[in-house]
Amino acid sequence: MATATKPDALHFTGNEEADRLLAREPLALLIGFALDQQVPVQTAFSGPLKLKQRLGTLDARKIASADPAKLEAAFREKPAIHRFPGTMAQRVQDLASLVVEDYGADASRVWRDATDGADLRRRLESLPGFGKMKVTALGAVLAKRFEVEAAQELVPNHPTLGDVDSAEALADYQAKKRAHKAEMRANKPS
Repeated sequence: MATATKPDALHFTGNEEADRLLAREPLALLIGFALDQQVPVQTAFSGPLKLKQRLGTLDARKIASADPAKLEAAFREKPAIHRFPGTMAQRVQDLASLVVEDYGADASRVWRDATDGADLRRRLESLPGFGKMKVTALGAVLAKRFEVEAAQELVPNHPTLGDVDSAEALADYQAKKRAHKAEMRANKPS
């Protein structure tokens, strides 16, 4: 299934080049979501650009076949791509390997070839490090920013990165997310 639109940028980082890369290169978007764990959104989604600058490419085949020590070194180079560079280098390499093996090195096929929402959910859940929250967040981005029809049923009824269409919207989303987390902590039984 083809996407109806393609945004010029996804405003997740505050860096115009990084934001354009996320919209232009499907593997960059997947890598950003893979890195979106225990770091700010801006850090996670800036990672694909840093990786591309350090490796010279975001080609799934090259990342999948890279020397793990060299890939980890690219993650550790200052400023580090992630606070857990070794773990995330391995996760990104595993992600690239899966994209090569299952999707012919074309990351967009993860959603482009999905037959329906259930198929897309299964495909996203099979990606390394993608649990329920990442699946719904990426589903919302695909549905709202790329108009991927199969992603429509993955959109949750709470704010996600799919609602972010500007720097202001990112700040608003992050404030709502912090408030939601604080409320969850306050309501947690002791």
